[in-house]
This record gives sequence, structure tokens and C-alpha cells, in this order.
Amino acid sequence: MATLDKVTVDITVVLGTTSMPIHQVLRLGRGAVIELDASEDDDVDILANDLTVARGTVAVNGNRIAVEVSQLLPRPPDMR
Repeated sequence: MATLDKVTVDITVVLGTTSMPIHQVLRLGRGAVIELDASEDDDVDILANDLTVARGTVAVNGNRIAVEVSQLLPRPPDMR
């Protein structure tokens, strides 16, 4: 297990996406709200080192937010 201590994995959860012109992004201030193309009931993508590895759902329990993994995705053939 000591070898795994040095492995770094970046986990990203994609809640939704949007497009906006760069001039609009530059005008965003602290606390700005950006509307996404998803609702709170939609599945989220879970990425490991920028590769989509699973899908899940957002779960809120009190003041804690979690992501429950609902589906593991197969690895692409070139990653096996």
C-alpha cells in the first residue's frame, strides 16, 4: 500500500455546462450565478484525471453535499 500513497488522482464532478462569450465571463463578479444546462435531478459525470469513469447523483444531507456513484463506465479499449 505504500506505493499507492504517491499516486495522485484528480476527481472532477460535472454538474452541468454552459457557453458564454469571454467578455461576459470577464464581467462576472464574486457571487455571480451561472445558469447550467442541467437540473438538480440530472445525473452528473464523474471524471478521474479528465477521463469520464462513472455517473452519479447528487445527494444533500443537512449541510453536506455528496455524490453517489450509480454507474461505473467501461474503460476505453486503449486504456486496458
